[in-house]
Amino acid sequence: MKKRIGILYSALFAVFVLFSCSSNNDNSQDNGVVDEIVQRGCLLVGTTGDYRPLTYQEPETGEYWGFCIEMAHEIADRIGVRVEFVATSWPTLTADVLAEPQRFDLAIGGITITDTRRELMDMSDGYLANGKTILCRTEDAERFRSLADIDRSEVRVMVNPGGLNEKFARERLTHAEIVVYDCNEEIPTRVAEGAADVMITEITEAPYYVQHDERLAAPLLSEPFTHGEIGVLMRRGQDDLLHLVNDVIRQMKADGTLKQLHEKYGLVYAFDSQE
Repeated sequence: MKKRIGILYSALFAVFVLFSCSSNNDNSQDNGVVDEIVQRGCLLVGTTGDYRPLTYQEPETGEYWGFCIEMAHEIADRIGVRVEFVATSWPTLTADVLAEPQRFDLAIGGITITDTRRELMDMSDGYLANGKTILCRTEDAERFRSLADIDRSEVRVMVNPGGLNEKFARERLTHAEIVVYDCNEEIPTRVAEGAADVMITEITEAPYYVQHDERLAAPLLSEPFTHGEIGVLMRRGQDDLLHLVNDVIRQMKADGTLKQLHEKYGLVYAFDSQE
């Protein structure tokens, strides 16, 4: 009888130890990424720095500014660390997120939430509404009133390489001449100067250039070709960081700071129904 009790006790103890180890391992895994960031003392953030007013790096100073840059600082403040920005690009964004060794903890800056990205990586909740639209010269605003008006053989459409703007143009414009230009932030000026007739862009970007260059217009701003949201992109396996980012977004929606940030940059706030 004593032998049976001893065996039962040993079995129960083994189960207890196994459960305890499993729980501890789960906790260390859940908290691993954020703990590493805290120990490092900085949040590594990948960003293109070419997408005003969301993310832009001043060429003279190297400083970053923009709506998404402020979002990055909000996330870092929640963790209690500083931000260090790491340059990436639209053509290399996915490769940079998945790179070994890891280049940064998350990527931010006008990154649209798509099923394709979610198949390979994790994306946060949306914090900014977006959609495809155009920039053109002011004198051509009446000329381009629909996608059909743009999709003509005589129309030159300029896009940056490797991103969703180029993808949209190649899928939806079968007659227009598509001109790929490497430097995204220079495309509005190139359109204004006549190097192209139209720029495919987002409703998040177009108002900034219209406000800062009277030569440009966004005639279809209130009628975007697509509808979506922008979020934070990161590799899989960082569940604790993803949960933290989503918590920051939810809190900013709830306390009004996200709406204030939209107003600061002249962007459309589309989350009232979710607050």
